[in-house]
Amino acid sequence: MASIMKNSNSLRKALHTGNGLSFGAWQMLPGTHLSRTIARCGFDWVCIDTEHGNIADDAMHESVHAVASTGVSPIVRIPANEGWMVKRALDAGAHGIIVPLLYTVEDAKKLVEASKFPPRGRRGFGSPFSMGAFDNSGNLSGFEYMNAANDNLLTIVQIETKEAFENVEEIAKVDGIDVLFIGPWDLGNNLGYPVQGDFAPELKEAIARILKAAQDAGKKSGIYCPSGEFARRYADQGFQMISVVNDMGAIPTAFTEGLSKAKGTWGHTAAQAVKGAA
Repeated sequence: MASIMKNSNSLRKALHTGNGLSFGAWQMLPGTHLSRTIARCGFDWVCIDTEHGNIADDAMHESVHAVASTGVSPIVRIPANEGWMVKRALDAGAHGIIVPLLYTVEDAKKLVEASKFPPRGRRGFGSPFSMGAFDNSGNLSGFEYMNAANDNLLTIVQIETKEAFENVEEIAKVDGIDVLFIGPWDLGNNLGYPVQGDFAPELKEAIARILKAAQDAGKKSGIYCPSGEFARRYADQGFQMISVVNDMGAIPTAFTEGLSKAKGTWGHTAAQAVKGAA
């Protein structure tokens, strides 16, 4: 049954197939219809954002299964590096977790312990929900899930604090960390190069250092992007787990485009909408 989990995790498959490139979307608004609609657009994964998004625990559980039902990987960004938050997301059936606010190598090791079943970690066993996000036929038992989970779920750490950046090479070497994921806006703020337009040269250098740290450690790399143009830029640089768009940006942009075209004011109005959603 390990093959069921391996084959169901579309993000993991994409990262380990061909050039390892995957594209994802970011969900910040609650709702299973929204989850399924986003997932059906062709993405490899959808991040259900419980850190900055308006998504509570029960809505997260439901969105995980809504995304998984389309054959796309539900990835949950938890609010902080807390063991109980890791447990809630994985017990819901998340194919992986994105974890913000790491600072040290010990933080990374603590995260791995929380995300792995013994003997590799300390994750508790007992969720009746996890299996359904990999096999909705009911053929995957809890014990089979437990035996396959450690090798088939993704642990993704955000490199966004100054301390994590300074320790990035050592964090990348931690066994059990699968992806180094960059949040450029928080990284820029924390390094003293806030993003207010194009990225500062120093921030671009920091992003390149994180990419190299991941590559040198044999790990995957990811980055948050607000648009397809941004996403293509970082795909060309060698990043592999790349967000393309978020719902709170896409919805006002699409609505404004339709209305402004109807009014004959498309160019100016759409530019204002994109600026406001950034």
